[in-house]
Amino acid sequence: MKIALLNHGCAKNLVDSELMLGLLAQNGHEVSLDEENADIVIINTCSFIHDAEKESVQSILKMIQDGKKVIVTGCLTQKYKEELKKAIPEISGMIGTSDIKEIVDVVNVVANNKKYISKVSENPEYIYPENIERQQITVGASSYIKIADGCNYHCGYCIIPNLRGEYHSRAIENIVEEANDLVKKGVTEIVLIAQDTTSYGIDLYGKQALPELLERLNSIEGLGWIRIMYAYPSQMTDELIEAIAKLDKVVKYVDLPLQHCNSEVLKSMRRPVMDYEVLINKIRRKIPNVAIRTAFIVGYPGETEEQFEELYEFVKRVKFEKMGVFEYSREKNTISYSMEDQVPAKVKKERYKKLMSLQQGISKEVNEKYIGQVLPCIVEGYTDDGMVLLRSQHDAPEIDGMVYASSSDSVVPGDIENVRIDRADEYDLFGTIV
Repeated sequence: MKIALLNHGCAKNLVDSELMLGLLAQNGHEVSLDEENADIVIINTCSFIHDAEKESVQSILKMIQDGKKVIVTGCLTQKYKEELKKAIPEISGMIGTSDIKEIVDVVNVVANNKKYISKVSENPEYIYPENIERQQITVGASSYIKIADGCNYHCGYCIIPNLRGEYHSRAIENIVEEANDLVKKGVTEIVLIAQDTTSYGIDLYGKQALPELLERLNSIEGLGWIRIMYAYPSQMTDELIEAIAKLDKVVKYVDLPLQHCNSEVLKSMRRPVMDYEVLINKIRRKIPNVAIRTAFIVGYPGETEEQFEELYEFVKRVKFEKMGVFEYSREKNTISYSMEDQVPAKVKKERYKKLMSLQQGISKEVNEKYIGQVLPCIVEGYTDDGMVLLRSQHDAPEIDGMVYASSSDSVVPGDIENVRIDRADEYDLFGTIV
């Protein structure tokens, strides 16, 4: 039986998909990413917002229509368990978010035409399955390492704690070992991910252990860059800021989703109510040449025009190097679902456009400051017309902009090259390898 895997959602899901592929490979199964020629298709789903769910469901329906046996894994199964099977009875098997080690059994049952099989834990508790060699879907200059899963925060708009359970950190030794293995395979940049990377270690070691983990990773020979994603504002401790500033392999890039700046909205979102401007100024003061990425939600229930204007002025003043904006998405089983004063879709869209258009101007201004500078950039590959495709340390893979450069010599993906920046637009930089 030929097996294929389709992955939806975030980088954390990607790691889960790679773990399942590794488990299947260990047990003698061959898995490809070509669903066309497969008999069984595993679909790892996302359920963070409605649009992501829709995309996952469309994938399931298409594969069933194409005559495949479908095994559904990930957040959608955890969220909807019975409803999903009732809605799409043709599904052959389901696995919950914390049950990925069951993939081999489920595949065996489905392959042997046995009856429908479901392995979805009632109360998910995600413990990282160590001793499995991930089979990487994306082999390139950078690779993700999941340092923890689950979440102990209960933000008003987010369903992740219900789907992933409590926060569980992996041991430092296991993460360092995985990073070493990736470097041996030719990975230059490792990207640390979790629902919240900054809480890493609190459950295991009784204190924030991210600075110590960074120290250990920084000493790996052959590793080029270390990037941290998904920081939580109240966990940006002085010790962590200092570690980012002093460790040469840790890129000067802080991903800090703030979600809003108005104290009433933050309280309603169950986010830390603190002066974010003070925090940002501190980060910029202590980490020279830092790029700060953030994300905001507009149209959260009860957000008034005045509160949105406060956010707009905040963004105008602070000038984030990178910023994403999301229209609030109303999700069942979240605190905000049943809140009064839901903001009309039209208003959400207007606020989104207004904030993004402001950021576009800021982003161009930020990028133009690089003109004339020489930046170390990681080689991703080549464009069709022969330009070298790179990323600076201020650009996270698949999220931020790219650097397009011409070169008189051929370059190797994964190498770090110096690029002189000649021009810039809102999101990308253009230059020459020197």
